[in-house]
Amino acid sequence: MIQFSPDDTFLQSKLYPFAQINHSSELRAGILTIKEKWELLIAISIGSDAADFIKKNSLGPVPGNIVPDMPIVQAYLNGEMDASFLANWKQKGGKIFERPWHIFEWNDQLLREDYSLITTTRRTAPIPSSVQVINPDLVFIEEGAKLQHCLLNASTGPIYIGKNAEVMEGSLIRGPFALCEGAVVKMGAKIYGATTIGPSCVVGGEIKNVVMMGYSNKAHDGYLGDSVIGEWCNLGAGTSNSNVKNTAATVSVWSQSVHGFEMVGLKAGILMGDYSRAAINTSFNTGTVIGICANVFGEGLTPKLIPDFSWGASGEAKYKWDKVISDISNWKKLKNKALTEQEIQKLKTNFDRN
Repeated sequence: MIQFSPDDTFLQSKLYPFAQINHSSELRAGILTIKEKWELLIAISIGSDAADFIKKNSLGPVPGNIVPDMPIVQAYLNGEMDASFLANWKQKGGKIFERPWHIFEWNDQLLREDYSLITTTRRTAPIPSSVQVINPDLVFIEEGAKLQHCLLNASTGPIYIGKNAEVMEGSLIRGPFALCEGAVVKMGAKIYGATTIGPSCVVGGEIKNVVMMGYSNKAHDGYLGDSVIGEWCNLGAGTSNSNVKNTAATVSVWSQSVHGFEMVGLKAGILMGDYSRAAINTSFNTGTVIGICANVFGEGLTPKLIPDFSWGASGEAKYKWDKVISDISNWKKLKNKALTEQEIQKLKTNFDRN
């Protein structure tokens, strides 16, 4: 329906390690991806004729890092989304992802907005009798979701449980929180907002203020906080990250855009690109960036930058190409998916330039 700027390369350095394989419009924050938000808001604005309207009015492509709200959607549909409008809209609180850490920094607000957008005028599926709920008016459960003997505390923000998702017994969840379609929270997990668990992810242990894009696993004990995890990642059992410096000083994070470190805030965990994995008991340093397709293992705290296609945390050895494809294919099979030719081509492009 809506067209996004096809050449996304100008955003790849700004949003590194994300948007390297998938288009920036596929980034998830809140409950929906950027693309899904645009499509839903446009449909609300002009109904089922949206595609014809956009084509008839020759509306141009949109940069994939603009997180839409109703004012910018109206401006787009009216042909008024120029540089002047964008500057004023941003000054009034409009969101444009310019750095990867914006994803976890803004997730609280975006999750609340998406919850209202998705659930308004709709009725939740019944909450199972074994589930303990605080503030049930801010809990929405889609059909097909399974919940047993868990605690949902929506006093701090809304809780959304997607279609065919599962929350196992003993899980403790505080909002704002979103569990997307087909995702699983394992027994005894402790999750604080603002956290988004993308489609088909599996999570356990302790999690706080995290966005997992989709198809990734943090299935065991260990702490993950103030972090963003790309698609098809895996964190081994016991893996934890630091999100605060021992000195309580501002955390610096590598920025590909400036080819150096930028000061982010008092809290920053890890930013892990698509297809990367960490061995059991990996200890991630405060504000660590892991590129795409990295196989992270080694002793002690990791370096704060682990490059694309690293074999080991030190980044001194490179993943062999045939092994990259073989390993990703194996991981995809675990979730009944297959590696596509388009993905292979994008991976090869990234591999050749590293």
